[in-house]
Amino acid sequence: MTRALIALTSHSDLGATGRKTGYYVGEAAEPWEVFRAAGYDVDLVSVAGGEPPVDGRDTDDRTQNDFLATAGVTDTPKAADVDPAGYDVIVFAGGHGTMWDFPDDPDLARIARAVYERGGVVAAVCHGPSALVNLTLSDGSRLIAGKRVAGFTNDEEAAVGLTDEVPFLLADKLTEAGAQHVPAPNFTEHVVVDGRLVTGQNPQSARALAEAVVKLRG
Repeated sequence: MTRALIALTSHSDLGATGRKTGYYVGEAAEPWEVFRAAGYDVDLVSVAGGEPPVDGRDTDDRTQNDFLATAGVTDTPKAADVDPAGYDVIVFAGGHGTMWDFPDDPDLARIARAVYERGGVVAAVCHGPSALVNLTLSDGSRLIAGKRVAGFTNDEEAAVGLTDEVPFLLADKLTEAGAQHVPAPNFTEHVVVDGRLVTGQNPQSARALAEAVVKLRG
């Protein structure tokens, strides 16, 4: 059975706004649903463990409600305690919180590196690709160097009014890490597949991202 791991942020403060942030439920719930429909065994992980903070959910969405009720989100293991052996896929779900704790978390990097180097798929959606900006392989090279990627664009960040609140602009940081950031119009479904790296631009891309992973795994 294919095993997939969905990674969630544990960061809850949205810069200096006084507002709360976290992960976007749909960006975890839609891949969770797609993977389970494909027969995958799906687990969750978060940076700090426990119940991750939520930033954005649709209370009328059946998929999101099912996810919150049954996926085990109230008691996730922390990344430091997760053994990557046996996982074939890791998905970094987005939400603005990821911009603070995904880039430099050594255990998320350890898990993704192990999955990728064993021939698995690394995927990330919206702000989730923040996990990739510093991710290196065992030989010291950056996983995303020379690869085409999608991720939340500068225009989309401006559209939500958070350009000056996030610690960096994701599209710029992906480019600095050697990737080719491939944007699409704001808030439209957009997924880029480059080898065993699958990335999506925004919340609208979460389901298509998961479908691309399933197709890639055959």
